[in-house]
Amino acid sequence: MNLNPALLFIPAVAAGLLAAPTAQAQTVLWASKVEAVSSQKAKGKEPFSPEKVLGEPNAQPLGQINNEAWIPAKDGANEFIEVRFARSVQAQQVTVIENFNPGSVTKIELIDTKGEHHQVYTNTNPGPLPEAFRTLQVKFKPEKYRTIGARITMNTAKVTGVNQIDAIGVANVDVQIVKQDFKNPASSDVETVQMDSTLKNLGPNINSRYVDTHPVISPDGRTMFFARQGHPGNVGGSRDPQDIWYSKLTSGKNQTWSPARNLGSPPNGPEDPNGLASVSANGQVALLIGVYVDGFMEPKGFSTSRHSPGGWSVPQKVQIDNYRNDDKEHLDGFLATSGKALLMAVERPEGQGGQDIFVSFPKPTPVGEQYDPKKPVQWTKPISLGPTINTPGADFAPFLASDNKTLYFASDGHGGYGKSDIFYSKRLDSTWTHWSVPRNMGPVVNSPDFDAYYTVSAAGDNAYLVSSRNGTDGSKDIFRIALAPAFKPEVVTLVQGKVLDAVTKKPIRALIHYENLITGEEIGVAESSPVDGSYTIVLPAGVQYGYRAEAADYIAENASLDATTSDKYSEKQQDLFLVPFKVGQKVKLNNIFFPRASITCSPAPFPSCCAWCASCATTPRWRF
Repeated sequence: MNLNPALLFIPAVAAGLLAAPTAQAQTVLWASKVEAVSSQKAKGKEPFSPEKVLGEPNAQPLGQINNEAWIPAKDGANEFIEVRFARSVQAQQVTVIENFNPGSVTKIELIDTKGEHHQVYTNTNPGPLPEAFRTLQVKFKPEKYRTIGARITMNTAKVTGVNQIDAIGVANVDVQIVKQDFKNPASSDVETVQMDSTLKNLGPNINSRYVDTHPVISPDGRTMFFARQGHPGNVGGSRDPQDIWYSKLTSGKNQTWSPARNLGSPPNGPEDPNGLASVSANGQVALLIGVYVDGFMEPKGFSTSRHSPGGWSVPQKVQIDNYRNDDKEHLDGFLATSGKALLMAVERPEGQGGQDIFVSFPKPTPVGEQYDPKKPVQWTKPISLGPTINTPGADFAPFLASDNKTLYFASDGHGGYGKSDIFYSKRLDSTWTHWSVPRNMGPVVNSPDFDAYYTVSAAGDNAYLVSSRNGTDGSKDIFRIALAPAFKPEVVTLVQGKVLDAVTKKPIRALIHYENLITGEEIGVAESSPVDGSYTIVLPAGVQYGYRAEAADYIAENASLDATTSDKYSEKQQDLFLVPFKVGQKVKLNNIFFPRASITCSPAPFPSCCAWCASCATTPRWRF
């Protein structure tokens, strides 16, 4: 969504600019899902539909009927809309944007993670107001419960004419999260944030007098992959245009790295500009730039390579419906840590011009077909992230933080300090087309020279980027910058462990699904290593999670994690033991999860041996 010139949206990443620091991260959340509604004039993405309340305020101009706001279809005393937020928060305020004909709101209730309602606002005398629009801000002292949703009740019969609501937000601070006197700067202005650190060159173990570019940090922050151009140590020597290299963190305290080593062949070839776009959470699967045919790389999409004791596998092409890139020289990509989104910077006819950032999603496994980790994932047709992110200029180098919401990217179309600058933006809902207005990372990160390829570990303490200023012998180098809390992605928990056979203790290649236990939504999918069974998943804070490991001929193992109160980065060790599925074997079943208000087992985590699901909430009986 575009930012409303009459409203200033303060995202979580910038809220610290407006209030004194506290121990808790300052968070502003806008509705991300419509849970229920009393009546509606339209459905889906049509004008006036309930989904128009999702995301930051965007109905413009204020005081007029707008397609981008919800209209109840009936006149009555109990019209309502109930929404959910992307995560839970210990709220101190709720804000409702009545962009046209305000005064009908009679009650506001917050909904906690247990589904209980807490009334925070009552209006016993609804009626028309002298203003054409209103920002209804309700403040209160924080309670022990954590808010995951809100329900707004209206008496539309008391306010004649159309009643519209544009947005619903909550925050864990009592500062004003929208300002009606805000004026949007001219498009030529650069909206910036100031970093409280300086760029630090990573030194000779990583940087050389050759071009060192495109750093990719593993989620645990312990391995860095990057590219070197024309280096004598490349597979094809100094004539080799580009190879992938890597380095290991030797001291987290001192931020020192081991001498870089060539990743080897495959995937590196003697004549190709090889590049690594991103790496999976456990560092075992790499997304590569280009498609490999007979050992040679062609810049016609993406490939994946898997790590084993013998090295990296021959790259396999990533299958993307209707893939197209009209820019024959430039291609960037990034696979989300969750495995649920593939970002790509390509030039397509439906874009804004030049390189734009698009996203594809994995297609579901066909009904009745068992997931095969060796079979390539099929991806949907790319969709544009929209004009808030993309410009007629080049928008490229996307990096999605482990919170699955904070996007960093490079652009020469948003204005800035030089050839290309680094920006950040927050995803506002599940459509992937509504984003907060990109903010320039400021003059410490950006310069008159080339600045791009920004990457952050799951902990969010340090960021890495490429710059041509003060590089070794004038070349491009990789730099580190320490992030202040206000500029970090949202808090996550990194869970690591091994998937093992419960009888033999041997490692198992398994698929790990993790989901939001409140909403039932699957958040992500990871894969354990066939070598040692190791897995890594990253869980954004504010949610109760369930996760399970699945493998052929084994009974699924379930575990859970309550991250609703997490306020800082943490790591957890959790080994998962899978029991071989054999007739007559007795097993212990852990963490059987049921959908809210149901005693019926969810079918996905369980084998087809459940003999009596209707009553297994109290007396499970299993047939083996």
